[in-house]
Amino acid sequence: MTLQAGVVAVQGDVSEHAEAIERAGAAHGTETSVVEIRESGLVPDCDALLLPGGESTTISRLVHREGIAPEIEAHVAAGKPLLATCAGLILLSTDANDDRVDTLDLLDVTVERNAFGRQRDSFEAPLDVIGLDDPFPAVFIRAPVVGSVGEDVEVLATWDDRPVAVRQGPVIGTAFHPELTPDSRIHDLAFFDDVKAGVSSV
Repeated sequence: MTLQAGVVAVQGDVSEHAEAIERAGAAHGTETSVVEIRESGLVPDCDALLLPGGESTTISRLVHREGIAPEIEAHVAAGKPLLATCAGLILLSTDANDDRVDTLDLLDVTVERNAFGRQRDSFEAPLDVIGLDDPFPAVFIRAPVVGSVGEDVEVLATWDDRPVAVRQGPVIGTAFHPELTPDSRIHDLAFFDDVKAGVSSV
């Protein structure tokens, strides 16, 4: 079985996410092929998609300019899994509380940017995440926080009584950076539970 995964590579920890996807796939005995997406035309061939962190205003501008945004929307509409981390979560929200971010409205949540402070306030915390047996070592860097959630959104994890991981349909969004740890269980949770039945044979 082969999983075709795409990492939107206009900004962020692209190689780290690709490695995490490959590790998660190997744990399931699933061969993975990871493509870096910087232009339109590649997303439709992907079984799974990842939108990494970075600067949300820059990512927003580039995915719209390059024609990637409507392909991300079509990917989710088709029921294919998408994992969005940190700035990716901001881009997928319905309200980023920042007019510079043209959100994709794929997660019915409002977010607050840099809610846990600036770069110097980065920290790691053990999170209890629904779907994982043991705490996940979450790395928070200039992390956003979810302010409010719609009725179709499931809160997967909280820190300091505030949501930091959510799921709606095939989409998971995290305020933290799961790629900055050798623990690939968030990528596993996002992709392989739902994708295994849909990957193509080789």
